[in-house]
Amino acid sequence: MLLLVLASIWGTSFILMKKGLVVFSAMELGATRVSVAALLLLPFALRHVRRVERSRFKWLALSGVVGTLIPAFLFAYAETRLASGLAGVLNALTVVFTLLVGALLFRQRLTGLRVLGITLGLVGTVVMLQLGGSGGDATPAGEGNAWYGIYILIATMGYGLSVNVIKHKLSAMTPVAVTSVLLLLIGGPALAYLLLGTGFLHKLATVPGAWAAFGYIALLATMSTAVAMVLFNRLIQQSTALFASSSTYLIPIVALAWGALDGEAFNLWHFAGMVVILAGVLIIHRAR
Repeated sequence: MLLLVLASIWGTSFILMKKGLVVFSAMELGATRVSVAALLLLPFALRHVRRVERSRFKWLALSGVVGTLIPAFLFAYAETRLASGLAGVLNALTVVFTLLVGALLFRQRLTGLRVLGITLGLVGTVVMLQLGGSGGDATPAGEGNAWYGIYILIATMGYGLSVNVIKHKLSAMTPVAVTSVLLLLIGGPALAYLLLGTGFLHKLATVPGAWAAFGYIALLATMSTAVAMVLFNRLIQQSTALFASSSTYLIPIVALAWGALDGEAFNLWHFAGMVVILAGVLIIHRAR
């Protein structure tokens, strides 16, 4: 049930980013997303932060930076040229990098079948990156646009590291404590940058449609960052890091459905790339 809920929430996040980018820049969207999520969970963070052992703060900061802060900007920047549905497909690489990081840094067993799954996932990514990235009005079509998927590739590497850190270094903390304190650590710099280093407030006051775009970002921050992170961290603690990241099976379906409803292009090559990536993810998940 947690997997289904997470897939629905995160599958919707890509279209919400696209709608926010109609008015705001990628940097403004990323900073707003993190800031709003941090403010929402601030009461919980203040309740838990004093109980956190000092040795855990470095792991919370690492997970926050590589698993939340940097990906918030990378995904937003990728979607300035990449269709939201394709972004959702590439997000499936989270499983690949969860396994790779687990094998390299946390002694997770890497079998032949899992190597095959990793290979298929990366091959599928190359197929997707060879395609055009038409995504409607907010993401202009053009040769090579899908190479912006490299930013998502980097973001999923961060996710893979973050998932393993939470599982192996922060499992003693409750999911709410992990999420709220993690956002507290990165929310301050994000908010300061948003208010002092961008034109966010000026756009909000003067640009038509800015409040609607902000509403999409606020919904993104509330559901896809604050709520979903708590649920995901709970899932990590109840199962394995690899199983928790397998919500990426369903995320592409939801993301592509929203993209199709918004008029995004989707052809047989897109489908082929998605199938190869998801086949790799399935092999990784099934392999022993």
